[in-house]
Amino acid sequence: MSVLGTEVTVSALSRKGPKTPLMFLHGFGSTKEDYADIGRYAEFDGRAFVSYDAPGCGETDCTDLSKVNIPFLLDTAIAVADHFGFDRFHLVGHSMGGLTALMLASRLPQRVISFTDIEGNIAPEDCFLSRQIHQYPSDNAAQFFEDFIERALYAPAYASALYSASLRHKVRAEAVPGIFKSMVDLSDNGDLMRRFLALPCPRMFMYGEQNAGLSYLEHIASQGVELAEIPNCGHFPMYSNPAVMWKSLADFIQRSEP
Repeated sequence: MSVLGTEVTVSALSRKGPKTPLMFLHGFGSTKEDYADIGRYAEFDGRAFVSYDAPGCGETDCTDLSKVNIPFLLDTAIAVADHFGFDRFHLVGHSMGGLTALMLASRLPQRVISFTDIEGNIAPEDCFLSRQIHQYPSDNAAQFFEDFIERALYAPAYASALYSASLRHKVRAEAVPGIFKSMVDLSDNGDLMRRFLALPCPRMFMYGEQNAGLSYLEHIASQGVELAEIPNCGHFPMYSNPAVMWKSLADFIQRSEP
């Protein structure tokens, strides 16, 4: 497919089914396999879904990695939904994928039945990973990425070492600056909280108990957003506590069905 004039060959996991489809967007440093276990949970039997590697990540090929940023990932997500014929769907995004999903739901609200935001960016404080592009500036994308991996290895959070160990295999270093800079810019200047709270669909914000101190949780709950705190978990519920993550997601989607 062509995305903003750049050729992208998307690698995806998908299945058909009679139930309203689910679309998954993974986070930075992750891949489509974050959601492969959907097939192991009976609550999702019959549910069509797609999970795919974002450009610059996993097995998806992109001819110009310098073009990759959140707007590019947004257009890719819309193209993937169109390719699979998902006219209306439940949307799930983690971290970078949560921000991309928010932009998608904001642009095409009539197509999104529900939105599960797994620690996606909705405020400046959410840039604890991406803001490193400014905190540790470098003209060498490869060196910045190596240093980022080292910092992640020793971060005092659940699953940080596991996350760090696979980063070299899951992300192309050339895509990192564009992704991180656009994430910071949108988090600081993109009016994300207003976008999130204005969505007409049911919304759930999922977070690890290690991040229960996020300053906006009480506010978004007061505005009708369902909160799902995942115990024994930091930023990566699919690594640290997947069973609770999947149960929370299944219950929310069932409640959100038309």
